[in-house]
Amino acid sequence: MPGFTTRPELRGTFGAVSSTHWLASSVGMGVLERGGNAFDAATAAAFVLQVVEPHLNGPGGDAPIIACPAGAAEPVVICGQGPSPAAATMERMLGLGLDLVPGSGLLPACVPGAFGAWMTLLRDHGTMPLREVLAPAIAYARDGHPLVPRIPAAIAAVRDLFETHWPTSAAIWLPGGKVPDENRLFRNPALAATYERLLAASEGAGSREAAIGRALDYWYRGPIAEAVDRYYREAEVWDVSGRRNRGLLTGQDMAAWEVPVERPISADYGRYRVFKCGAWSQGPSFLQALGILSGLGLDGMDPVGPDFVHATAEAIKLAFADRDCWYGDSAPVPLEALLSPAYAAERRALIGGEASHEFRPGRPDGRAPVLPPLRAAGTLTEPRVGTGEPTVAKEDARAREGEALTTAGGTHRGDTCHVDVVDRWGNMVAATPSGGWLQSSPAVPGLGFALTVRGQMFWLRPGLASSMAPRVRPRTTLTPSFAFRDGKPYLAFGTPGGDQQEQWSLLLFLHHVHHGMNLQEAIDAPAFHTDHAPSSFWPRETAHGTLTLESRFPGATVAELRRRGHAVTEGGPWSEGRLSACAREAEGETHVVKAAANPRGMQGYAVAR
Repeated sequence: MPGFTTRPELRGTFGAVSSTHWLASSVGMGVLERGGNAFDAATAAAFVLQVVEPHLNGPGGDAPIIACPAGAAEPVVICGQGPSPAAATMERMLGLGLDLVPGSGLLPACVPGAFGAWMTLLRDHGTMPLREVLAPAIAYARDGHPLVPRIPAAIAAVRDLFETHWPTSAAIWLPGGKVPDENRLFRNPALAATYERLLAASEGAGSREAAIGRALDYWYRGPIAEAVDRYYREAEVWDVSGRRNRGLLTGQDMAAWEVPVERPISADYGRYRVFKCGAWSQGPSFLQALGILSGLGLDGMDPVGPDFVHATAEAIKLAFADRDCWYGDSAPVPLEALLSPAYAAERRALIGGEASHEFRPGRPDGRAPVLPPLRAAGTLTEPRVGTGEPTVAKEDARAREGEALTTAGGTHRGDTCHVDVVDRWGNMVAATPSGGWLQSSPAVPGLGFALTVRGQMFWLRPGLASSMAPRVRPRTTLTPSFAFRDGKPYLAFGTPGGDQQEQWSLLLFLHHVHHGMNLQEAIDAPAFHTDHAPSSFWPRETAHGTLTLESRFPGATVAELRRRGHAVTEGGPWSEGRLSACAREAEGETHVVKAAANPRGMQGYAVAR
């Protein structure tokens, strides 16, 4: 179906940036044009995303990064997913009468890893001074930025919560006691002041790297950590459990954390080698799905036909069943077995002609899986306010993917951002910032931002790799992607979307590799997802056999999928995904950079020249 695209696939030689907001993409290109490299540009764009998409990410959030310096044999992973507090024990949560970690408030906070991850990228691979990199974000926070419509909608949905229970958030997001107008510039002077104080404390250290080191100390062992410690020890804050709880995170938790820099995990797929973050993310499920699909003849399948949709959805179900039983940071993960060709063949054999309505984890190395709790969708009747990322993406008045939304049950959810950059030297980066949503956790007094609630991804059931435990990373959904082609760095890509991130990223990759689509065609192609596996976000519900398709799929495809037993929901025509991508094709001494961005939501943009 290659042909029509909403935008061209951008091509050039100088550099390219693609992200979920036009201001971040423009700022990133501006950095490249001033002589910065891809890592400077990605960092500047990321801090702008924190200001202009505060319902989707923030300074107190999370940010897994895959960075590939020019000429490197493989990329590196900078883990911006902070661990749980030392006091975060299963016994502590169960003692509060909880069977799930709340999705809002103070209890689910982990160490905020985004700032540390971006500083590590800038220090180790960037070239620009910290002040120059932070200047655009500070300007937008101090002088104002245009609000996308979803931000006032997010604030309006939690206005009563802010006014009744979270006054520190009301002070920022309800200026003058009113929901801000999308037609006016919005300012966050408290955040701008926080960054100015940080810069004042970090400068005068001598080298650029020393200044960044001082900034890290200011954040994790200085005034920022002290403000977090004071608030989380003293405040009792209403959360989704329906009661007031103190936080568990302390300044010592922040001071003890060092940003992990790790080797990625990878798998070969024809001409490609695909790199992902480790099993503290859902990244390996992409590689497992590729292994399962590798023997199913996708080249000959119509990208909008029932065979392709059925095969891909069934492979995702199997990969996600393993994700929910085997991935995490609380126990060893049998990754070698999970990613082996023999295991992929074993899992592939489970795909039949009918849709599976069963949760079917495998037995890598013969180990029996421990199943997470399986709660049917719609069965929870407790209060639902300020929780995690969207799990269903229908383009209607109630739920449009990419926007913070309120479900029929009252759950207000955040989402995520993404940014990719490639420069003229061949440096490349893909990152998926998230967390610190304005609607999910109260703002820390005096700082201008809230903290991540990623701890809601822990299970309060022993024996799982993602069971709650002190000082371990929650198994995050955040999952940037990177691919080499013919042994050379080629493609950086990713998307917001919680449990859909790996599904939509997989579709982009398969359409590009098997169906001959360029990057923009692959992004624009009709998309789908399944909610078959347990949601990674409170209230952790599952809907076995479900399949949500954009209404642009042919009616014959929808009818055949239903005949095969899929519980199909047709969403809006442009309701699935917010993908971004950048690529670099090198031939001898010449190269071409490419970029594409998602039209859904009308705010993602790519820039290239």
